[in-house]
Amino acid sequence: MCAKERLLVIGGVAGGMSAASSFKRLKPEAEAIVFERDAHISYGACSLPYYIADVVKDINDLIGFTPETAKRQRDIDVRIRHEVETIDPDSQKISVRDLDGNTVEELSYDHLVIATGGMPIVPPFGGVDLENIFTIRNIGDGLAIKRFIDENAPKRAVIVGAGYIGMEMTESLHARGIQVTVIEKMDRVLGSMDAEITKIVEAKLADKGVALHKETSVESFTGDGRVEMVVTDKGEFPADFVILAVGVRPNTVLAEKAGIALGFRGAIAVDSHMRTDKPNIYAAGDCAETLHLVTGKKTYIPLGSTANKQGRVAGENAGGRATTFEGVVGTAVTKIFDLEVARTGLTSLDAEREGLDYFSSTITGRSRASAYPAGKPVTVTLVAEKGTGRLLGAQMAGAEGVAHRIDTLATALYHESTLEDVARLDLAYAPPFATVWDPILIAANVALKKVKG
Repeated sequence: MCAKERLLVIGGVAGGMSAASSFKRLKPEAEAIVFERDAHISYGACSLPYYIADVVKDINDLIGFTPETAKRQRDIDVRIRHEVETIDPDSQKISVRDLDGNTVEELSYDHLVIATGGMPIVPPFGGVDLENIFTIRNIGDGLAIKRFIDENAPKRAVIVGAGYIGMEMTESLHARGIQVTVIEKMDRVLGSMDAEITKIVEAKLADKGVALHKETSVESFTGDGRVEMVVTDKGEFPADFVILAVGVRPNTVLAEKAGIALGFRGAIAVDSHMRTDKPNIYAAGDCAETLHLVTGKKTYIPLGSTANKQGRVAGENAGGRATTFEGVVGTAVTKIFDLEVARTGLTSLDAEREGLDYFSSTITGRSRASAYPAGKPVTVTLVAEKGTGRLLGAQMAGAEGVAHRIDTLATALYHESTLEDVARLDLAYAPPFATVWDPILIAANVALKKVKG
């Protein structure tokens, strides 16, 4: 197709840059061009709340590569402020607009990776276009929120949504001395996590003076040019600014226009090689679906860790190496004030939606031996299948020792372990790090008793 074998990548953050990099490792003589609509590439969006909190001082610390370093170190041609407008799968061509020069160019490709990411969900609330209503998804969002706080010293903020981003932003704004109100439509924070875990988080919010309003729906925003009040079905809440954190949806407008098949929740449908239904076109990252290894069904879990892995697989397949991305078990961890909160696999709500015959079991252990100072409580909830004892999922909350423990259970899920398998694990013990019966082992043994009757 091209005089020189060419990979084109649409999107220059996690999935896109991983795809281009892995392709160039296999085919250094080939051409890799990345188009990014925004002004930044290869950044850690998950660190934006900590930049806003002033924990991360320099926004450049969030950026892994610039276009210049990508070219110098990996021979990848990155073109920022370039928006791909059309894909023609039949002719294997794209049209791309230079947003600064306002010119349009048509390019051919041998391989194409779509890594257009996700978009923050912005419900059609009345007044949603008022000033000082923010989403947080990219570097520009983080810069805008930080600049607003630095220049205006706001006193009151309302966060709509109590998922991971909402909770992390609650901590960030609290650290800046701002009174935070959180409005959540569900009956708990952190989505579908079990109540035994979410109650710990909610108690922490109350202890920090955060006003949490559950089972409350936003109806509109009011104000004279800029937001001043959040109107809900349970009353009105004054706000100097608002953070919308109600979720993410796949950015698939371009793919849909090109006739590329969409799958779960409107994400781009892909196989285990990250191939779409069009020849030589791959998709990776927050625009693509993935396989949930516990349910065996397609799902949509937009995480940077998954995007990087999917991008690598897409790039390697484009480069001629047959590589597969097997799927995920839905592992995530977040920090909420001094709490570590994590999950992997299915929660009770998830298992119920899937129609599984399940039960849950919760224990509270300790992060270190009782004789060793500074140990903290660690609460563990396990979800398992009745009868077989197959592990379906796990959740944890505690002031320390959660992040590394959830990875143990994620590994167990990946290998389809039962509670009995988990109870037999040979886990490391020393008083500064764990109890002789680690909370994971205690949780598995307690849950195992329910299986055995």
